[in-house]
Amino acid sequence: MDESGGTQDDDSSDVSRQSDPRFVNIVPDGDVILDVTFTNSRETLRRARKATQSYSVRKPATGSAPILQPQVKVAYRVRLGALRQHSVYFDNLLTDTRFAEGRAISEALEKLTLHGLEAKNAEPSDLPWVKIVDDDDATRSAGREAIFEDLLKILHGLDNAIKGPTGMHYVAVMTVLADRFVCLPAVSRYVFGKGQFKWPAEKLRPLAREDERALGLEENLRQKILVAWLLSKPPNFHAATRDLILKGSVCWSPFRDPDTPMERATWWDLQDDIERELQFRRECIMNTIASAISHFLKLYTSRNRQCRLGYDSSAACDSYQLGEMVRFLTARGLLYLVDFSPLAVDRVPDSAVRDIPEILATLKQCTSYQIDKNHTNCGLRTRLMPIVEYIEACLGQYCVGLVHQPWAKDREAASWVTEAEAAERDGKKKPFALTRAAAGNARSVYSDSLGLAKKARAMFTASSWDWTPEE
Repeated sequence: MDESGGTQDDDSSDVSRQSDPRFVNIVPDGDVILDVTFTNSRETLRRARKATQSYSVRKPATGSAPILQPQVKVAYRVRLGALRQHSVYFDNLLTDTRFAEGRAISEALEKLTLHGLEAKNAEPSDLPWVKIVDDDDATRSAGREAIFEDLLKILHGLDNAIKGPTGMHYVAVMTVLADRFVCLPAVSRYVFGKGQFKWPAEKLRPLAREDERALGLEENLRQKILVAWLLSKPPNFHAATRDLILKGSVCWSPFRDPDTPMERATWWDLQDDIERELQFRRECIMNTIASAISHFLKLYTSRNRQCRLGYDSSAACDSYQLGEMVRFLTARGLLYLVDFSPLAVDRVPDSAVRDIPEILATLKQCTSYQIDKNHTNCGLRTRLMPIVEYIEACLGQYCVGLVHQPWAKDREAASWVTEAEAAERDGKKKPFALTRAAAGNARSVYSDSLGLAKKARAMFTASSWDWTPEE
């Protein structure tokens, strides 16, 4: 985003314009004109046209559609005092004489005073004009001029600044603009106060496919995270970050080329280390769940007898259970038989958007077959269910999602990434062993959310796992 204004040596630059923009009176007695040029990339325009066509087919347009052009110019008449009161950005830009804009405004208002005119009664052409260029790099959205107009109305304290119901995308774009112009508190108070914005209900559908609908669901979830973070909505922030961790993201695929540029909005790469932390926490959880499966595969393929009944059929029981285990896991997509061929790696599907609760639910379907009636307690199910239930308990409220205040105030202590990096740097190993007492009654043993959150963090960030330490 660039700004430019008049200089001391060229008074005419205060009112110079390449072409006459559309004029909007935010307030009729404003003393400054914001001459804003909104630029839209080709990709943004293409997506906007496609979305407009798709929406018009489902529901005829009832209002004015956004102007889909590479450049949209709008001039807003605003009150300098209102902008200064709510925006540090405008306070510095428009009043600090170290900036060209501040000097130009000061000189223009002095001229009006010398001619005996009050700024509130002056014609727009006599007022100071400040040029601002807003690109679409952060939002990848067309039609920002209407949202910026509503933003200015909020800063002026106007009633009904936002007309009609608004969606998550609208609020996300306004939040990005408010972040740019450093006026987040005013926007937050209005959106969740007078604006009566209703937080959208959580959509629990997994993101299993990388199609437009799945991408739309993920984008909506990412917008919730950004809005809740910047507009300080702690409960919504924790819930949305937890959902993204559990559902996954197309951006976190290990098969994606990191050098491939992604021309997407800012919420596709969440700021303030949030993106990195969420991806790392998901990887920790996935590694933990996978370690339980690997643990039993190693046990049943080792020389140590797993069937402890002492029958002649005990060896056959172990072989039978191993076969049932492999058949179940491969059929459910939780285990892949990869040979030594280089092409075999391509047969392993991407788990970046595999729903974690769905994985645990699948593990609960584990069969309880026995080789005969004498081996009723043998097999994977009896030993795996307490582990799955313990992991489920550790995915509960305030266990894996980001908590707003700690992340804002003491990010280093709250970050799993920082802890893992410190452990690796210091050469510290953090093994985890699941006791029978903890596995048998996870929720009651750690009934308080803080205690369970600490146990969850210790388990998910462990360097190794022993799921049967007492056997």
